[in-house]
Amino acid sequence: MKIYLGSDHAGFHLKEKVFAYLAKHNYDVEEVGDRVLDPDDDFPEFAQQAALKVIGDEGDDPRAILICGGGQGMAIVANRFHGIRASVIWDAFEAKMTRNDNDSNILCLPARILENEEGTWEGIIETWLGTPFASAVRYKRRNAQIDEL
Repeated sequence: MKIYLGSDHAGFHLKEKVFAYLAKHNYDVEEVGDRVLDPDDDFPEFAQQAALKVIGDEGDDPRAILICGGGQGMAIVANRFHGIRASVIWDAFEAKMTRNDNDSNILCLPARILENEEGTWEGIIETWLGTPFASAVRYKRRNAQIDEL
């Protein structure tokens, strides 16, 4: 599984920690920006890049992790793309549910909440990456309805 990782300035420091964590645990991770801390950058650029990478990746279950101050901005942008199911997640239970029920393929993390919560964001990421989509008929039907919008 390929993981695309991006953040704006508000999520930059947490993104650096997440990148190191993923690399240390041998995940195939690619940064989509921002690569330097720029207080004037804007999150839509990075959310778009990640969404397009996920959509265009023909590999097995590509995903992205996006980080900004509250996570919401990244999710709003990413969810504009057909086939993307981005979720703002702040705990491991929600990470499990968004994968199990919604087949979420982009995880959006709120840096303002999680940046200083060592152990919390790691648990969220591991749960999200390790939880398979349940593939229940009702979940597939709902995801198909989303894609028809």
